Amino acid sequence: MKTDPLATPVLFIDDELAMRVSVTQWLQLAGFAAQGFETPQPALDLLAADFPGVLVTDVRMPRMDGMAVLERALERDADLPVILVTGHGDVALAVEAMRRGAYDFIEKPFEPDHLVAVIRRAAEKRRLVLENRGLRRRAGGGGIESKLIGTSPAIAELRRDLIDLAATSASVLIHGETGTGKELVARCLHDFGPRGAKGAFVAVNCGAIPDSMAESELFGHEPGAFTGATQRRAGKLEHSSGGTLFLDEIESMPLAIQVKLLRALQERTIERLGSNKQVPVDLRLVAATKIDLLDLSEEGRFRADLYYRLNVAELHIPPLRARAEDIPLLFDYFTAEFAARHGREPRPLEPADIDALLAHDWPGNVRELRNLAERHVLSVGRSGVAGLLRRRPVGGEAAVAPRALADQVDAFEKRVIEQALDRCKGDIKSVMDLLDIPRRTLNEKMARHGLDRARFLPKG
Repeated sequence: MKTDPLATPVLFIDDELAMRVSVTQWLQLAGFAAQGFETPQPALDLLAADFPGVLVTDVRMPRMDGMAVLERALERDADLPVILVTGHGDVALAVEAMRRGAYDFIEKPFEPDHLVAVIRRAAEKRRLVLENRGLRRRAGGGGIESKLIGTSPAIAELRRDLIDLAATSASVLIHGETGTGKELVARCLHDFGPRGAKGAFVAVNCGAIPDSMAESELFGHEPGAFTGATQRRAGKLEHSSGGTLFLDEIESMPLAIQVKLLRALQERTIERLGSNKQVPVDLRLVAATKIDLLDLSEEGRFRADLYYRLNVAELHIPPLRARAEDIPLLFDYFTAEFAARHGREPRPLEPADIDALLAHDWPGNVRELRNLAERHVLSVGRSGVAGLLRRRPVGGEAAVAPRALADQVDAFEKRVIEQALDRCKGDIKSVMDLLDIPRRTLNEKMARHGLDRARFLPKG
C-alpha cells in the first residue's frame, strides 16, 4: 500500500501476526506511514535521535518485552512518544510504564479509532518537540530564526522581507497590532544590517513622552534652554547617529515635532533646544504604528509629507491568530525560557492545553502568549492552560476594543467549522457535505484557523 511520504511514521511491534497486520493496515488507511515488526530490534534500529514519528509496542513478547523496548527507545531519544499495548489489563504495569516515560498505555481489545486518536496526539507532540529542537539549534547560531520564532508561512515571509531590508539603509514603517513584536522586528533590522556591528539601537515610545518634553527628548538641549536644564544633553536622534532610531507609536508624535523630525531627516542635521548650531546625524529611522497613518494624514492628524518620508519600505507583522500553527511552538519555547529563569521544571503541554491555546483569539498577541507561558510555569494548581485563560486579568491585554469586521468574520467562520467538525466527529466528508464546500477549500480554512481534525475524533 502506498503512503504519503510526508505522513507521520509509526512503528508497530507485535509478535502476533494477525494483530500486527490488521493494526498496520488500519494505521495506513488513517494516513500514517505505518510499518509492522514481529520483533523489536529492527524497529529500534530505525530510531535516530530526531525520528519524526511514534513507536507503538505490545508488552507481552518473547525475548524482549515492551518495558525493555520502552527503555531502549528512550535511551535513543528521551522525548520519543512510546505507546504500550497489553492484553492483560495490568494496572500496576501501566503505572510503571508511565513512570518510566511512556506516552500512553492501551489495553486490548481496543477500538482502532481510539488507537488512531492517541497516535495523532502523540504525533502532534513529537512535531512540536522536533520543531523546538530545530529552533534552538538555529538559535545557537544567532540566525533570524532565533529571533522571529515560528514555522508558519506568514512568519517565514516576514523573515525573508526583513533580511532583504536589513541590508539597506532605507527608512522602514512597521505595521502591527499591540503585542505582535514591533520593537523586536525593528531591532532585527538593526542587528542583521551593517549598522548592527558599529551603531546603537535607540528605541523611543512616542506615546510615553509628554508633549512638553518631546523636543528635548528627541533633539537634546543646551544648559539654560528651560528651567532645570543645567547641562548639555544629547537627544535620541543624536545618540542614535551611526545606528538606528526606532520610533514606536509614531502616530502619537505632536505635529510641531513632526515638522522638526522631517527637516532633520531631509537635512541630516539637528539643532539642540536652546542652540543654533547644526549637529550632523547619520541614522536609520524605523517607525512603527498600529493604525493607518495615511488615514490620519487625511484627517490632518499626521503630516502627509512625513508619512511618505517614513514609508519608503513597509513590514507587516501578522497577528498571532493569523499564524495559529506557531502558537503551541511559541508557548513551548516561552515555557522553557521561563522554567530556566525561575528554576522550575518545564510543564509539558497536554492535548487539552493545545486545544485551549488554539481556541483562544489572542487579542494581546505574542505578548499575551508570553505572559501566559510565565504564569503556566509559576502556577501551583493543575488547572492547565484553559484554566489560566479563564482567569486572565480583567482590563489586561485581553480587554481590548471591539475587533475589526474582518477579524469578527474570521472568528465566526472558525466557530462554524469547529461546530461542524464536532457534529460530524471529525469526518471530513460529512463536514464537506454539511457546509457545502470542496475538500481543498475546507483544508485551507482548517489550516488557516489552526483546526486539527484529530481533536474531534471519537475518544475511545
